[in-house]
Amino acid sequence: MKSQQTAQTMKPATAAKKLGVYLEAAPAEFREGVVSRAELNALQTDPPEWLRELRRNGPHPRPVVAAKLGVSNSGLARGGITEPLTTEQIEALKAENPEWLRKERATQAEVRKEAARLKERKAGQDDQPRPPRS
Repeated sequence: MKSQQTAQTMKPATAAKKLGVYLEAAPAEFREGVVSRAELNALQTDPPEWLRELRRNGPHPRPVVAAKLGVSNSGLARGGITEPLTTEQIEALKAENPEWLRKERATQAEVRKEAARLKERKAGQDDQPRPPRS
């Protein structure tokens, strides 16, 4: 007996996260339904105008805002940014370049530098032969 295979679906919040958009800004039909894996793939490969507009102008969810500013999600919180921002607001923040943003960008740069150093060190250890166990 073969069991009928059902389409894998996800909540709109999960789909919005995978698409990198703020759920509350999405159209009602997207927010109120379920999204199948096939629909998600279609949205990713050929985004409709509403999705292109959201990605271009926002409002953007926190992870996207953090990435556009070059800081961590925690850095956003420390900077007092708790709401989604539009692309225009993000650009204004970049132009203003407040002290908290400079500090968080420097912190993020150090974190990336340390991660790269550790990765390089681990890669070097993997290349060396292991001593025999006794």
